[in-house]
Amino acid sequence: MKIMKFTTMALLMAFIALSYSTAQGFTNLNDCLVTNDIGKFTYRVRNARLGNACGVVGGADHFKMDHVDSICNGKYSNLSEIRGLPLEEAEEKSLSVKVEVTQHTGGDSDRWLLHEVETSFRDSDNLEIGPDEDAMIRTINNNKIFFYGGGVVGYRWINNNVIVNIQYTNLSGPKPEPIEVVKAYLAKFPSTITLADAELKASAHNVQWIKDEMERRLWLCDKWNAQYQAGGVKQADLIYNLVRSMNVFLNYRQKYYGVSAVADLNALFGYKQNNDLTSIQTKLTEYKTWWGKHKGNSISLP
Repeated sequence: MKIMKFTTMALLMAFIALSYSTAQGFTNLNDCLVTNDIGKFTYRVRNARLGNACGVVGGADHFKMDHVDSICNGKYSNLSEIRGLPLEEAEEKSLSVKVEVTQHTGGDSDRWLLHEVETSFRDSDNLEIGPDEDAMIRTINNNKIFFYGGGVVGYRWINNNVIVNIQYTNLSGPKPEPIEVVKAYLAKFPSTITLADAELKASAHNVQWIKDEMERRLWLCDKWNAQYQAGGVKQADLIYNLVRSMNVFLNYRQKYYGVSAVADLNALFGYKQNNDLTSIQTKLTEYKTWWGKHKGNSISLP
């Protein structure tokens, strides 16, 4: 599941980067990429792109309607190392490293960046209480970063409002990790993550992450409402995104606060089908009032 999650996200972000030609934030590739060879890894000039997109946190519903984020995609490969080898050996030893660097310019949206980065390392679709079993915080050159091993290996961290994502595939057998590429980007964008691996996996952090996600979902609803009031989105888009985040809120509330979500989920589905924005907004007010009274309550993890 995680391999597919990483691979699908990587392909999606590559497509997005190719689909936009004007960037804000980063003004040239030197701002965001290491535009030279790194050790044995050759910088692939023709694969470098600069555009507008929210990058890897898009899957976490990063709010992007009130700002423009810029993104760079680059690639490095060990072609010089495998050139001249027999085909089978070359395929076994070949290594292509993909780098994505995103600069977020979302003001109060960026308060959730670290939370959204961590979302990718959780099975949040199933409301799991902690990071995936192969996910961890690694320390490299005194920088703390998220790491995931397996068929797709990923390194991810934030530098204030910049997110660095580095990935390579390991499907054809274990390959030596491109640590020199990771270190080069840590030198360019030092991690501002302070969370240690033990803290990442502690119950206290998991409880806080769950509550933060519920808080963020209601915050997202307010952001979409503000955009609608300003004439920035259509009612159909507003309804879709309100119900989307409210459903997440209700599912977490049911699992961790013991409040049944069945009736409300069914009601919201009906309101959405009927374009009944008034009833949806009434429910949102109800949930915000409930959250204000109960968010400080203790919750139990399974």
